[in-house]
Amino acid sequence: MKGMTLDAMAKACHGILIGANEMQYLTADGIVIDSRKVHDNYVFVAIRGERTDGHNYIGQVFADGALAVVCEQRPEPLAGPCILVSSTKQALKDLAAFYRSQLDVKVVGITGSVGKTSTKEMIASVLAQKYRVHKTEGNYNNEVGLPLTIFKIREEHQVAVLEMGISDFHEMERLAAIARPDIGVITNIGQSHLEDLHSRDGILKAKTEMFGYLREGAYVVLNGDDDKLCTISRVQDKEPVFYGIGQQKPQPAVYSQKAVYAADIQNNGLAGIDLAIHMGETAFTASIPIPGEHNIYNALAAAAVGKVLGLTNEEIQSGIEHVQTIGGRTNLIRMNGMTVIDDCYNANPVSMKASLDVLATAAGRTVAVLGDMGGLGDDARALHYEVGEYLAKKGIQVLFSAGELSGQIVKAVRENNPSCEIHEFAQRNDMIRELLPYLQPGDAVLVKASHFMEYSVVVEAIITM
Repeated sequence: MKGMTLDAMAKACHGILIGANEMQYLTADGIVIDSRKVHDNYVFVAIRGERTDGHNYIGQVFADGALAVVCEQRPEPLAGPCILVSSTKQALKDLAAFYRSQLDVKVVGITGSVGKTSTKEMIASVLAQKYRVHKTEGNYNNEVGLPLTIFKIREEHQVAVLEMGISDFHEMERLAAIARPDIGVITNIGQSHLEDLHSRDGILKAKTEMFGYLREGAYVVLNGDDDKLCTISRVQDKEPVFYGIGQQKPQPAVYSQKAVYAADIQNNGLAGIDLAIHMGETAFTASIPIPGEHNIYNALAAAAVGKVLGLTNEEIQSGIEHVQTIGGRTNLIRMNGMTVIDDCYNANPVSMKASLDVLATAAGRTVAVLGDMGGLGDDARALHYEVGEYLAKKGIQVLFSAGELSGQIVKAVRENNPSCEIHEFAQRNDMIRELLPYLQPGDAVLVKASHFMEYSVVVEAIITM
């Protein structure tokens, strides 16, 4: 890890280095908060969590070869170098910001209400056609996960694609101050985390906190079809790079033109989407291997970032066509003659509707297995009802649901599409027991709910039945 000596780390996190015994200029090979991931020459940051306290494992990590420990109290006995700080959670962020400042790497920071992870995967796939890329793994996109992702950047990496997720004001400021993006991407302004952010205007304000922490000369890449984002005219005295479907601008748009746009779109259902991507005076065709028209925006964002970083049209096309899905996000699983659309990692009204769009393109019987959406504040019941109205309009044939708020989805479907077969449950596990024997070859099954509903259990039950 470039520049990460114990002495430099202590200064970066405003700590006091003790027990170094002339080891202060040794460089760490890694920084972790999980004692099980400690290797020789690693630094362990002892975090106090809800379930466990990292300070209880200090002796163990030194026995496992740790170079040093960052902690809030002096351990007894003192088994090795320690950096004493007032808050290890803050120290983790300070160390990540310091490490980021040592790296000669382009950082792409991605946020938005919907599609952060799938856009991150698309951008990483595109940029990997030219550069050595490091990307956020799993859901490591918060004030703990982002530092851990940054610590895994190595000198051989040329680009880091970092996802940044927030739920409240000023959180983006803290994340962006660590990441310091060279390119900032915002996918959309939706209806996530309304409990704390109150409105879409509040979400816009929170997401755009990123702009105050961009590196000098940074680019901003924005969804030009989003009615909130399209009103942003300048960032660092530079017009953002806008992308969208078609050349036409939405009514509130203040930008001059879309730098990247899609045309000649052919939706092939679960087989994916063919389209032409226009960039300036040039255009090329591409086939997105993932279903759902929302993936058009992911591909356009990736094309825009690729353009900024100097990729050719051929490299961008190859990256789009070789992108792969990950579990829980429009991940198609074909088994026993069925197609399972595993989109269970999280949910909000926009992503619910996008997933129902995908399901509606499937051949055979369409089965939506839905659960509650979280973080919607006072409008939660109305927004669930709205999803039910949308499901009814799309003509989905069967609905399985569990959860209190999902009752509003059921109510809307009953009132707007009486022909839809409905199976309603209070508990997820009761739903699973009836769902498994109900499914048959030829079915297309969408599984989606917010993360707290743990619908990955539903997917696992289906694929192992």
